[in-house]
Amino acid sequence: MTTLPETAKPFWFLGGQARVLVPGAATGSALSVMEFSDSAGHAPPLHIHEDEEEVWIVLDGKITFFVGDQKFDLEPGQVAYGPRGVAHSYLVRSTTARLAAVFAPGNVEEWFTANGSPVSSVDEAPPAFDIGAILASADAFHVRVAGPPPTE
Repeated sequence: MTTLPETAKPFWFLGGQARVLVPGAATGSALSVMEFSDSAGHAPPLHIHEDEEEVWIVLDGKITFFVGDQKFDLEPGQVAYGPRGVAHSYLVRSTTARLAAVFAPGNVEEWFTANGSPVSSVDEAPPAFDIGAILASADAFHVRVAGPPPTE
């Protein structure tokens, strides 16, 4: 059994906050778990993970998930699945939302942490980010953009 840290440090990623709850290194790369906290209207670009399956669990708020040509409006306690190789994204529909994301196999969280910046205060606004640099580094993790962020 591997002991995990009680709290993972939050970092900014694409304008929202993220934390690595279970790193791939703790599971022999079998899986990793992250938490994302975002505000209304937040939506990452439509993208594809070539290597990972992904499961999303809504913890707080209302989020619409887009997986291939399907759309799922979810609330706390509901779950969506994104198979590897299928374009997906999400859109926060409530004032704020939190979700857990499980990646299998693990280690893609290293791409998120490498492109994030530390949160120094709960009240701090997200810093500017270089989307070009973030996308350029995605190739090494077999993540690619498939389209713009979804809208309502």
